[in-house]
Amino acid sequence: MDVSVKQEARKAVTSVALPRPSHEEAMQAVRTLIAWAGDDPTREGLLDTPKRVTKAFGEFFAGYDQDPKEVLQRTFKEVGGYDDVVLVKDIPFSSHCEHHMVPFVGKAHIAYLPHDGVVGISKLARLVEVFSRRLQVQENLTAQIIDAINDHLNPRGAAVMLEAEHMCMSMRGVRAHGASTITQRFTGVFAEDRNEQDRFFAMVNRR
Repeated sequence: MDVSVKQEARKAVTSVALPRPSHEEAMQAVRTLIAWAGDDPTREGLLDTPKRVTKAFGEFFAGYDQDPKEVLQRTFKEVGGYDDVVLVKDIPFSSHCEHHMVPFVGKAHIAYLPHDGVVGISKLARLVEVFSRRLQVQENLTAQIIDAINDHLNPRGAAVMLEAEHMCMSMRGVRAHGASTITQRFTGVFAEDRNEQDRFFAMVNRR
């Protein structure tokens, strides 16, 4: 399967919309989980928990209601002819594993080679937030970020690297505290030229 077909398949999966339950249905689901865990959802300390959890979920998964195209739609062409690497590193993010619905937390590093203008640097951090505030796996999050950059900025090349600790590994299962997962993807000039990849890593690691 070629890259374009894979990208369309990803978009098709993420665009499927099921009827959204009501707020009361969501709160009842939380009460059910509390009871399943072995506690009493009607006791004083838990009475307002369903309301708090649904409010928190609204923040955790706000990315479903946000469009990456809107984040990247405004570009700036008057940049003095600048056409070298633009890198924003150490972008903090938090997301939730789609397998266990527990957090994974880390940093994103994003670089691109402008083709026809640049985007405001804060927009790259905003782009990470759009996709991280959804149920995710890190590999897919990496791909979604770089695909959006390619689709909406049309750069000569792009590079994305994510480093994250997954609570599904550190809080449960093997309980591997402090283990870090790294994913990366290169397109365009970054994929074709190993020297550009090396330059990206050198810039990311520079302190």
